[in-house]
Amino acid sequence: MLPFIRSDLAQFTAYKPHLSSDTGAAVPTQLDRLDTNESPDDLPSELKQKLAWTFQQVIESNRYPDGGHEELKSAIAHYVNESANLSSSPFTAANISVGNGSDELIRSLLIATCLGGEGAILVANPTFSMYGILAQTLGIPVASVSRDTTNFEIDLTAAQSAITQTQNPPIRAVFVVHPNSPTANPLTAKELTWLKSLSEEILVVIDEAYFEFSQNTLVSELKQRPNWIILRTFSKAFRLAAMRVGYCVAHPEAIAILEKVRLPYNLPSFSIASALVALQNRAALLKSIPQTLEERAKLITAFSGYPELIVSESAANFIFLRLKPNSENSSDTTLHNLHQQLRNYGTLVRQISGGLRITIGSPEENQRTLNHIQAVLRDARG
Repeated sequence: MLPFIRSDLAQFTAYKPHLSSDTGAAVPTQLDRLDTNESPDDLPSELKQKLAWTFQQVIESNRYPDGGHEELKSAIAHYVNESANLSSSPFTAANISVGNGSDELIRSLLIATCLGGEGAILVANPTFSMYGILAQTLGIPVASVSRDTTNFEIDLTAAQSAITQTQNPPIRAVFVVHPNSPTANPLTAKELTWLKSLSEEILVVIDEAYFEFSQNTLVSELKQRPNWIILRTFSKAFRLAAMRVGYCVAHPEAIAILEKVRLPYNLPSFSIASALVALQNRAALLKSIPQTLEERAKLITAFSGYPELIVSESAANFIFLRLKPNSENSSDTTLHNLHQQLRNYGTLVRQISGGLRITIGSPEENQRTLNHIQAVLRDARG
């Protein structure tokens, strides 16, 4: 290792997106990419044409982007108010910060709260891996607790003990996803009560990346809880994964701190334009959500009919599939084989945390997924 590099970085493995398609084996001609929770639908051609016109006629490539994001933040605030039915005391641009994906916002929050040995973070695994990865790259300690193996609720006794016992540095931020990834379960009333009980000295980050599918948001809590921050993204329901636009909603004082630590000109002009167009056309873009929910229900019903499988209820655009513990197919090796055979058929899913996370795709992709899993299980039975 190069002598000027931090010694602890030698222990880290770089995050590799689309890991399931990078195995070195032959790739089938037809691939159903159901491993990253993206929308199966691209932007409509008329919106792409509008963005192409914007790039050609409006955006000056030799000029820096709008570094203040005021127009975009105002548009986001309007959407947040509309989607949460907030007619009184609505959020404004002062409650919004935008980032190059939610990842940048997570990193900014870590810098603002824990850097310099001032704090550690708490996560409940399995959950979105980037909380821990980003913390570790910044030299921030990560305390982790487990979840119930049946319903994936956080072990709240362990979580409270971690907060009480973790010192030097103390826990300064708690990260949760609502609904959780990869397990797709929303926060329960018990978990919310616990989060509300935490000291205002602890930042509570609630990641609502899949809000448009769950239609369950906690933004109304922010008015009474200045230590809470809600994360959202344009990468899922708004079909802008390629543009990398995330945002957070929070108390204006928290937003002011994030503005201090974020990189200048962090969003390219084309990303800003894309997010604005998506918000202006949100009714058309979000019209596909009922089909996603209907397809999700069909897959859950179908998978529930197989004695080898456990499929949990989902509040997101993906499902979490496991092998039954009493099944002969319950070993990690068998799960890996199932994952690999699906790939050989052309269905890319994510093997993670003892199960398979499967994105809800188009009806055709979902039918192929069902057919491929059916074929793999049939072959396994002999």
